[in-house]
Amino acid sequence: MKTPGAIDLINALAPRRRVRFVGGHRYGPGPRQAVDLYLPDGAAGPVPAVVFFYGGGWEEGARRDYRFVGAALAARGIMVVLPDYRLYPEVTQPGFMADGAAALSWARDHAHDFGADPARMFLLGHSAGAYIAAMLALDPQWGGAPLAGVIGLAGPYDFTPDTPELVAMFPSGAGLPAVMPVNHVSALAPPMLLATGVRDRTVLPRNSERLAAGLMAHGVPVALRQYRGIGHKLVLGAIARPLQVAAPVLADSLRFIAAPREAA
Repeated sequence: MKTPGAIDLINALAPRRRVRFVGGHRYGPGPRQAVDLYLPDGAAGPVPAVVFFYGGGWEEGARRDYRFVGAALAARGIMVVLPDYRLYPEVTQPGFMADGAAALSWARDHAHDFGADPARMFLLGHSAGAYIAAMLALDPQWGGAPLAGVIGLAGPYDFTPDTPELVAMFPSGAGLPAVMPVNHVSALAPPMLLATGVRDRTVLPRNSERLAAGLMAHGVPVALRQYRGIGHKLVLGAIARPLQVAAPVLADSLRFIAAPREAA
């Protein structure tokens, strides 16, 4: 019998009342090109929708491990689309970006089917997933219909690949700036909430600071939240019921979704 890990325990404590789970819808033909849905059961009228991209350094991750994120938001009246996406070494940049764009397109096309409002479509990402969310929002080659807003948790928005795996994933030399979210900021960007832990040593807080500064310079509504006393993992983990005392990540995210243009 498998010994439960921390993620299993956190997911076991995720809300179940007022949450309906729908698993395994496909947005592409590959084994990892599928989404799970967390739906607010009994919600009246079209609800906001969030597409959540998890982290893992573009090398690991599985949508089943993030029930605590989907259920936390669905219990508060938000539809959550939680995709898997292809990982290294199967793909490099832009392979995981292509999957992110396809998952977002699926969410837009099917929002009405599940009681959500495609005009209130948000992206949420942690770490590598925050990179995907930011690039989808900022780089015109991935753009489609406008987004209502983006929530980035501990995202690498302006970095230099410094491990053999990252060097293999991302272009080198003159091609690197083109795949950094911070270099695609414009006045057309959607409102953003950028959150980071002050003690994060995996993705340094300056990534969020630089992206926030760029958005502010272009007049884009942006809120920068720097939570004291927490690091890289807990900035996402604080969404989970037993860890919410660590930082108000869930409360800040809910306020942003309710009024993204009042973020600042």
